[in-house]
Amino acid sequence: MPVGPSSTRRSRAARPAPPLGSLTQAEHREGTACGACGSERVTQLSMSLTDGTPVRFVSCHVCEERTWLSSGGPLSVDSVLERTRKQ
Repeated sequence: MPVGPSSTRRSRAARPAPPLGSLTQAEHREGTACGACGSERVTQLSMSLTDGTPVRFVSCHVCEERTWLSSGGPLSVDSVLERTRKQ
C-alpha cells in the first residue's frame, strides 16, 4: 500500500471528513437551529480560541445572529474577544 499525503491524512483523522459543500447541503447539517429565530439555516464551526477554550461558532443565514457556545453555555462577544487576545 503506497504511503502518501492522502493515506497519512486518513490515518490521523478521528472521524471521516464531511463532504465538500457540507455547509450548504441540507442532508449534511446536524439539526442545530438558531437560538434567536429558530431557523435551521445555520453554519457551525468547531474551533479553539487563543486561550484554548473549545467553542462552537453558529451563524444564522436568516437573521444573521452569531453565537459562540462553550461547554459552560453561550459566550458574549466581549468574552470571545478577551479569550482571543495573545498574551
